[in-house]
Amino acid sequence: MEYINQIKFVLSILVSLSAGFIGSVFTSQTVDTWYTGLQLPWFAPPGYVISVIWTVLYILIGISLYSIITKDLSERKVQVALVIFGIQLFLNAIWSYLFFGLMSPLYGLMGIVALWIAIAATIYKFHSISRRASYLLYPYIVWVTIAMVLNYSIYIMN
Repeated sequence: MEYINQIKFVLSILVSLSAGFIGSVFTSQTVDTWYTGLQLPWFAPPGYVISVIWTVLYILIGISLYSIITKDLSERKVQVALVIFGIQLFLNAIWSYLFFGLMSPLYGLMGIVALWIAIAATIYKFHSISRRASYLLYPYIVWVTIAMVLNYSIYIMN
């Protein structure tokens, strides 16, 4: 049983990191060209800081997922929570396409608002299953809130 949980742990983190990998495909195509030509607000962090923060967040998101998938998967509330988790992870990955791939701060803003709502819903659903799992997502929603303000500022400034 312990071996299975170790596999679940690693897979949970890899699933989470995959959203970042997918997003990086779109980000890397325009971050050094289109993005550098944008007017950025004073609080825009440098790219290496963003990369480190996201890596830590994806690991926390993966640990949170692990805390849920080790529960009774036949329970309806666990199934619903996992569907909502999947939606937010998809929205996370697609934001990079909307913002960087389409080079659209407006579409990025719409995507990040949807992402924020999905994260909040995930936290809410996870809380009834595992408080620890929900608490692990708090830094994620804080960072996405900052990113949403940054995205909005870029939209307004450009």
